[in-house]
Amino acid sequence: MTDYQAALAFIHGRTQFKKIPTLARMRRFLAELGDPQTQVAGIHVAGTNGKGSTVADLRDLLMASGLTVGTFTSPFIVRFNERISVDGQPISDADLVALVARVKPVVAKLDAELSSGGPTEFEIITAMMFLYFATQPIDVAVIEVGIGGLYDSTNVWTPQVSVVTTIGYDHMQILGKTLTAIATQKAGIIKPGVPVVVGKLPAEAQAVMVATATERGAALQTLGEDFTTHLLPAQGWEERFNYDGSTAHFKALTTPLLGDYQVDNAAVALTAYLTYQRQTGGSVTPRDVKTALATTQWPGRFERLNSDPLIIIDGAHNEPAMLELATTLKTRFAYQTVYVIVAVLADKQHDQMIATLSELPNVHLLLTQFAGPSAKRPATRPAELKQELTRGRAGEVFADWQSALVRATQEMSSDDVLLLTGSLYFISEVRAFFKTESD
Repeated sequence: MTDYQAALAFIHGRTQFKKIPTLARMRRFLAELGDPQTQVAGIHVAGTNGKGSTVADLRDLLMASGLTVGTFTSPFIVRFNERISVDGQPISDADLVALVARVKPVVAKLDAELSSGGPTEFEIITAMMFLYFATQPIDVAVIEVGIGGLYDSTNVWTPQVSVVTTIGYDHMQILGKTLTAIATQKAGIIKPGVPVVVGKLPAEAQAVMVATATERGAALQTLGEDFTTHLLPAQGWEERFNYDGSTAHFKALTTPLLGDYQVDNAAVALTAYLTYQRQTGGSVTPRDVKTALATTQWPGRFERLNSDPLIIIDGAHNEPAMLELATTLKTRFAYQTVYVIVAVLADKQHDQMIATLSELPNVHLLLTQFAGPSAKRPATRPAELKQELTRGRAGEVFADWQSALVRATQEMSSDDVLLLTGSLYFISEVRAFFKTESD
């Protein structure tokens, strides 16, 4: 295995899911590799939305304290290597190829020995991450759950702190149809005696967290109860807030990630960081905290690609995220016309997402599609999206998003806003296009 594209083809050629969820296969896989996960310390992050931003905040907070930080995230925005990074720098092609060469014979062995077949795509990527972090001089890893938590392949690991950011309706075909069922899957990452930090959750989801944490003797800290934020008037492209926790208080913190929910994410990250530093005897200085949060960047989350005209991309890919996006539009851009180019995967809640956008009176909708991550996960047809508009709302249909982009930029005035949203995979494609154009 000496070729980068061949390495990616091997990874992506694996099955994505098995019929029966289990961690037994992942444990066996890692045992064959020497159990590298036991050599990795860090913070485990689950949640319906907000995981990526919380990981980015944690990365920068920990780095500001002088630590070398490994991060594991998904999906990638520009390039696969982003998923496994150290201090924000993606793994090199050569290291990725070497890791595939290391795991490939083990995968072949398990394919032959296990009745259910060998590891899935995500299990292979997870194993590669643990191998890489175990051999790199990192101090701490911040590891994002793929889907759910209980049976996620990252859940063979015991961290120093667990985090659950938000809980809402997504991946219901895998995690369950109710918030209680979904919360039970997310709460699966809570380990005995390991402190857990959670964001603002619906009451029935919070009840699951409290019950699970109590049963496992895990100290629970909840946003709005054990730590709070107070929003301050915005000044430019940022959110400003005060933070009050049980052991620390910070005034006039800022984040360049727009949206009230990003303040929630930052507060959850800050609490997890403070907890980790207490667990490990690390120091905390107000200057480091302020600088870290003020400089955190996370591509694709209400990211400004162009200023004149203002062009933004946001990876809102489910109904809870679209509700948050709508709130940001109402708060920040209520007096401007907002052209929204939307493309949504067919397996998502596109009916509710389109209805949410339809309710904004200053939004002009352009409905389109994109290639999708695979043939098995196509985008919703634009004509179907149009059928889901609320009564009385108009929307233009385009066969491809590039045509929608041309129409929007032709019609926009200098005061208008253009937003592209609906899927992380979609905005990844858009972001690559804009970055290529600017180069």
